[in-house]
Amino acid sequence: MYGAMEDVPFWKRKTLEQMTHAEWESLCDGCGKCCLEKLQDEETGEIAYTNVACRLLDTETCRCSNYSRRMSYVFECVKLTPRNITELSWIPRTCAYRLLAEGKDLFWWHPLVSGNPETVHQAGMSVRGRSVPVQIVDDIEDHVVDWAD
Repeated sequence: MYGAMEDVPFWKRKTLEQMTHAEWESLCDGCGKCCLEKLQDEETGEIAYTNVACRLLDTETCRCSNYSRRMSYVFECVKLTPRNITELSWIPRTCAYRLLAEGKDLFWWHPLVSGNPETVHQAGMSVRGRSVPVQIVDDIEDHVVDWAD
């Protein structure tokens, strides 16, 4: 059990809206799943995840190679905010932003919990070794996967 309130991790004592910019950014577990291309059925709205990585995703580190300017290079890139996180149905179920917005806790492999940025990869929760760059893909529909949600 935690002693003083300061001993309680920030993600357990603050709402998403109360977090500092640094705290918000640290919630990203580095899985890279949100940077995979997704397909949406026009009739049903159903989302299909692919293993096709955004052109800015470094598939080894699972981080954006130009994070601060990503919106200038990738028009479809969506900036996650406390206001829009609950509206984005394509956010993976394992995403820390989604989990906290839904009142759930972070998984053991999240770097904030484990203290190690490699646990997300060790647990098999990242796109490392499982994605392909968009530049080499001819037909994105051939790349639908069931592990990215």
